[in-house]
Amino acid sequence: MQLNASRLAPVVLVCLAIVAIPLSLQAQSDAAKVFKANCTLCHSEDGSGNSPTGKALKAKDLRSDEVQGKADADLADVIAKGKGKMPAFGAKLSPDKVKDLVAYIRQLPKK
Repeated sequence: MQLNASRLAPVVLVCLAIVAIPLSLQAQSDAAKVFKANCTLCHSEDGSGNSPTGKALKAKDLRSDEVQGKADADLADVIAKGKGKMPAFGAKLSPDKVKDLVAYIRQLPKK
């Protein structure tokens, strides 16, 4: 029996999509959990920085043009190494988690 590549290709693409979509949703879900566990104390759940601790520390509004205008690498660097009153999370979060967190921060203004 001979396999026809033109018939097999759509099946393979559908299978890959079925696997990839839940993985991307899982990454978003994981980033939300990481944000909630590590960032909301200062930056609030919406990223505004309007929590009592955030107000006291003058935490940045992660939805602001100032923060959103920074390069991904700059945001990842601040998350990993800390800056000013913000602690470093590089020892606690893997580079992939930091990257996912940057992506999560990018979508905060859209919520």
